[in-house]
Amino acid sequence: MLSPSDTATILVQALPYIRRFAGKSVVVKLGGAAIDEALDRALAQDVLLLRSVGVRCVVVHGGGPQVNAVMDRMGKAPEFRDGLRVTDAETLEIVRMVLVGKVNRDLVATINREALDEPVAVGVSGEDGGLLTTSPRDPALGFVGEVTRVRAGLLHKLLDDGLTPVVSTVGADASGQPYNINADDAAMAIAVAMKAEKIIYLTAAPGLLEDVSDPSSLVPRLTSAELRDRIAHESVSAGMIPKLRACADAVDGGVGYAHIIDGRVPHALLIELLTDEGIGTMIKKEADW
Repeated sequence: MLSPSDTATILVQALPYIRRFAGKSVVVKLGGAAIDEALDRALAQDVLLLRSVGVRCVVVHGGGPQVNAVMDRMGKAPEFRDGLRVTDAETLEIVRMVLVGKVNRDLVATINREALDEPVAVGVSGEDGGLLTTSPRDPALGFVGEVTRVRAGLLHKLLDDGLTPVVSTVGADASGQPYNINADDAAMAIAVAMKAEKIIYLTAAPGLLEDVSDPSSLVPRLTSAELRDRIAHESVSAGMIPKLRACADAVDGGVGYAHIIDGRVPHALLIELLTDEGIGTMIKKEADW
């Protein structure tokens, strides 16, 4: 248990960061592999605390493992190409059901249960109000979309009203046809459109590792150019590439910082934002560490 002196030290350390990020937008992407009842509660507490000191948080979630579990129960085998889910019409309906109808609702409920006064979280699908307009990404992938437009004003309006948007990554094209969107890419597009100060990926990994079998080999800081070089030379694990590319695209698109942190650590979001040490890997456009 922390002593009163330790508690005071933590609060004093957090104050400059609170001042720095108050009024700024932060996009938090929660991966499906990091979704867990206890951790979701800790994340909800983090988001609510940040909201109370003026940080404008948008939560974007995936749900790949949850979709896989439902597909397995239905006797349908998942298929992936280059890390993206091949999405036929039946799979699309499963994705919409799980992401919009289950994962999103559970996260919204968790945040609202932790709210002290009144519910503040609101669930938003990329289909709602034209939040995420998409186009087909690759015919071989089926109904997998690429974000072509983000209605950032809708998210800013919700934040202005004191609400915390929780976004499920199913969008639609101009005709209203729904598409499954890679959640890493959707979060990046949202962060760029909102001119966010930070995008933070909560994952089931400590960050970018020099050696995937050695958690102590964490790479703490990289520029987007250094990151792209590692991707080009295939010196990072294949499963991490979409997330890393999204981080590089985010900071090159105007987001101040991108972070990959371990969402399995309780209160990882607060540790990253409000302490000197932080955790995980941070990506910036320029190396002015």
